[in-house]
Amino acid sequence: MLNQKSYRTTPIQKLYENLNDNLFYLKRDDLFSFFLGGNKARKAALFFEDIKKKNCDCVVSYGSSSSNHCRVVANIAAAKSMPCYLITPTEASKPTINSKMVQIFGATVRKCPTTEVEKAIETVLAELKKQGHNPYFIPGGGHGDIGTRAYVYAYEEINNYERKTGIYFDYIFLTSGTGTTQAGLICGQLICNDNRTIVGISNARKNPYGGQVVLESVNSYLDSIGKKHVTSKNINFVDDYVLGGYGSYNNDILQTIKEILIRDGIPMDTTYTGKGFWGMKEYIKEKQITGKNILFIHTGGTPLFFDSLGELADET
Repeated sequence: MLNQKSYRTTPIQKLYENLNDNLFYLKRDDLFSFFLGGNKARKAALFFEDIKKKNCDCVVSYGSSSSNHCRVVANIAAAKSMPCYLITPTEASKPTINSKMVQIFGATVRKCPTTEVEKAIETVLAELKKQGHNPYFIPGGGHGDIGTRAYVYAYEEINNYERKTGIYFDYIFLTSGTGTTQAGLICGQLICNDNRTIVGISNARKNPYGGQVVLESVNSYLDSIGKKHVTSKNINFVDDYVLGGYGSYNNDILQTIKEILIRDGIPMDTTYTGKGFWGMKEYIKEKQITGKNILFIHTGGTPLFFDSLGELADET
């Protein structure tokens, strides 16, 4: 179960999107082969391999009630009959489809103010060790070198697709959140010495902090494999479309999601993929990009699509 080789490849699908004579493709990481997929499942697969290697017997992580990461970690832990403990900020703990699934998976959720999350994590880990357990901590969103490595693997998949089909992607776009997904793609590009543009459309963070986090993740991974550091020139982190920050969206994003759902049968959400895809289109228009092959990474988050289904149905 969750063997990296058997859970690795996700399909690339051509879209009906037509903007400035560009051809659009979607890497369907929402179809990654574990429950509802997504970049969090791709990363979690590697984290749980590390958990097995280190003989840990329980897992601790954190995230909001809408966290795809928490849902995936809780699901895999339950499948392995492993206790799971999640720290959730009280400010972001309203009931969601993801939080209901976390409950189904039997994870223990501890709520606390955002300012006390770090202390709560330390307390839970200390309590588990005192009880004789060997806990494993996964950073929120699957941050860290393991999470980055998951998208080095994804970049290899993209390269393999290009070799088999003869289709070369001039641009790779994605929604950039905690940064390791974008960092992994950039590291993959550096390792392969490819000449293309990777653009992270931020869904919340602003520059310079957002871009710096991606850069730090890139250089941390390069350190781990004995490669030289890069500079901010290698990071294209765009914060022009964050609107009001995390979770904020507008009618144009809803319309974008509705169009892709109807034309291509693919669900996106207002927090990550739908917002990022809309931001990509705005970026393409503003930069007057024409006649290119463009790949967008669908990083999952299907439960969030259903959280906003009511508003989507009302969109005209």
